[in-house]
Amino acid sequence: MAAQYRRVNVQGIEGVSLATWLLFSLIGGFWIFYGALSAHSPAVVLGSLLCWPLQLAIVFRLSPWRHRRGSIQAVALFLSCCVAPGFVGGWSACVYGTGLAMTLLRVPQFLALVRSRDASGVSSASWFIGVGCATLWIIYYWNIHLWAPLIATACSGLASTVLGSMAVWRHRLATEEFVRREVFAS
Repeated sequence: MAAQYRRVNVQGIEGVSLATWLLFSLIGGFWIFYGALSAHSPAVVLGSLLCWPLQLAIVFRLSPWRHRRGSIQAVALFLSCCVAPGFVGGWSACVYGTGLAMTLLRVPQFLALVRSRDASGVSSASWFIGVGCATLWIIYYWNIHLWAPLIATACSGLASTVLGSMAVWRHRLATEEFVRREVFAS
């Protein structure tokens, strides 16, 4: 996340998805409220609060007020996945819906990796750091017996594992292709 923040400030916002980062921010806010109001977990609140300012800074750098369509889509997905289920099933349903939203957040990156040979803008290290963080949260949720956030985080972590692995594969193919071109050129 810090790398993305640095990127938007140094290189600009080209190729950075407002809908994705707005949804990240909304989900971050959800985890803060969930941790405080339902789980009564200072760890969940603080863990989300640490990331939230960077997420919000990225969103504001992307000017959501200028891109209403992406903003409306992100808010609609958040409301339908993370908020609406709570009216039927309470906090647990909200958490499961948040797991779905966190997993769906990875779909555009997945499709880009499937469609394009160029993965130069995809950091496999970032995705695997995310997997490591998800693993630590899963252990935490296991120890305090919070099953809904454990399952939600496991789904998101699995999706991040797939993306990190696909990025490694795409980078490896690009390296092999570069080496072949160099061999034929000499």
